[in-house]
Amino acid sequence: RATMKSLRFLSAEAFVSNAEFARRSLNAVAHNLFPLLFKASYLLEQGKVIHDLVENWPLVDFNVGKLLGPTVDYQEDLSHRTCSVCLESCLTGLRDYVLNHSSPYMKRLKVVDLTGIKDVEVQFCECKKTMGRWARTQLLSKLCVELLVYLQQAQCSPGTFEISIDVLIDLFVTERNYELVVHALLKKCYCPLKICCVAFRSDNLTLQKFFYIIKLTDPSLLRKLEIVHNVRLEMEHLEILFNSIHFPLLMSLTLPARTFNVQRFTATDEQMLTNIGEKMGEMMQLTELCMSFSILTGRIQKLLSPLKTPLKMLDVSNCSLNHVDMAYLANSFHAYHLESLDLSGHDIPELYPSTFFKLLSHSSSVLRSLTLEDCNIQDTHVNMLILGLSPCQKLHEFKFIGNPLSSQALKHLFTFLCELPMLKNVEFPVPRDCYPLGITYPIDDANLCRFDHQKYESVAEELNLILVQANREDVRATTPLFGSYDAAVQETNNELGAYLIKSFKETLEKFTTSFNEL
Repeated sequence: RATMKSLRFLSAEAFVSNAEFARRSLNAVAHNLFPLLFKASYLLEQGKVIHDLVENWPLVDFNVGKLLGPTVDYQEDLSHRTCSVCLESCLTGLRDYVLNHSSPYMKRLKVVDLTGIKDVEVQFCECKKTMGRWARTQLLSKLCVELLVYLQQAQCSPGTFEISIDVLIDLFVTERNYELVVHALLKKCYCPLKICCVAFRSDNLTLQKFFYIIKLTDPSLLRKLEIVHNVRLEMEHLEILFNSIHFPLLMSLTLPARTFNVQRFTATDEQMLTNIGEKMGEMMQLTELCMSFSILTGRIQKLLSPLKTPLKMLDVSNCSLNHVDMAYLANSFHAYHLESLDLSGHDIPELYPSTFFKLLSHSSSVLRSLTLEDCNIQDTHVNMLILGLSPCQKLHEFKFIGNPLSSQALKHLFTFLCELPMLKNVEFPVPRDCYPLGITYPIDDANLCRFDHQKYESVAEELNLILVQANREDVRATTPLFGSYDAAVQETNNELGAYLIKSFKETLEKFTTSFNEL
């Protein structure tokens, strides 16, 4: 559906569509029109105009999320367009803002905010080339280093060295861009463009490198910390991290798989877990916690009870929670504030049905996202599930792939889902009757794609028809067989794959050596 444009915006589009004319005429443009021209240029992917707008930016701040978000002149939100042409033009324009001697405007820019850019699966830009979070980290670091080298070699005006611009960014560091980012962070105090890390994600890094770079980011500014794939952080390392570094503003924490494993706990480990819980309790802003694929049986209360602030997001998927854990969650003060909950990988109907529905009831007034993948939800449980979901009137997203549900049960469930007024995204499983008889759940990767594709397409059409007949075309229903889209993994999958092969090879070599010794 086309979004209405004001006459001002249509005029801005006409102005920037002739790139050469627009660039020559910028000197005569009023300062308050720069944001309007920037959004129009971004929509039309006029890279050269974007570059010149940023190079001559006359305002105190440059917030990409706000500039591209809904405005009075054009309601369409463009912040999810990570167009490579546009973003590269923004960043090179920022570098040239520092170097520009002939700009007619006094240099007023103090803050650049790149954190509002959203990485999504489907891109609408014409060039079809995206610049993800990793690539943005790489380019900004490269430009900062190059800028320093240039300033050292060239004869610059004294005013150039007085420029100081905070560039707020969500950094994404892997082995491949580690050295460059470290170089840029080490020289930060000398560079006019000062990288300010608001969120930090690391994949494929040794612990030594992770600990080194996290200290360079200035943890006192950090609001989000994601330690995800192939960072071998275990509980003792987490305790060292929290003891050695203070995170006063941290709101969101994601820990890698197997950070905790209570199956091999000693008395020392129990004390360590208590210390970690207390340290998290000191993080007064912490409202989002992801600890998936750890073994936390019976220890959820020890970790979460010290928290002073209620959690809004909790991911404890595949954490082997028992009835005691679920009872704590259902009765804790967190339950009434949870906007996002992931309990995937737990046999909810078998282990703790009533406690789960109590948790759902307590969070129903605020819950926006619920993920129940591989939870052994069967046809006989659908009516109870509908009863539990009925009060969740603010639910935007419901993901339940990997559950053994028939086509008939899915149709029944979809008829109900149409009644949830704010629902926008549903991820549903391949119906059980599309798989061969005798298939066992959870289905392993080898058998995941061995279903009747023609029958599945037919059922998917029927489910979409239910949505259409209920006037709910606004709901997107999909079956991502191998999990939801992850922009970070998508961008670095080659490096991730190479790292996994290397790890497998090292493990094989160790096994061979041990076998030969025997």
